[in-house]
Amino acid sequence: MRSMEYSVIVHKAEEGDFWVEVAALPGCYSQGQTVEETLQNAREAIALYLEALREEGRDIPKDEDVVFEVAVTA
Repeated sequence: MRSMEYSVIVHKAEEGDFWVEVAALPGCYSQGQTVEETLQNAREAIALYLEALREEGRDIPKDEDVVFEVAVTA
């Protein structure tokens, strides 16, 4: 197996915890009480998602997204 990187978006939940989505892997989400825990849980969710794709004989998506922060005056 090779190492792959995926962009994730971490969101603050209303309850105070965090949740994360993986843009290149539709339906791949995770959550945690801290950002660090959320990212660790995301790693596990991504690994399981990719394992399921392999078992189904499907292609592994590459992450071709680029994330930027854009400043605006409001």
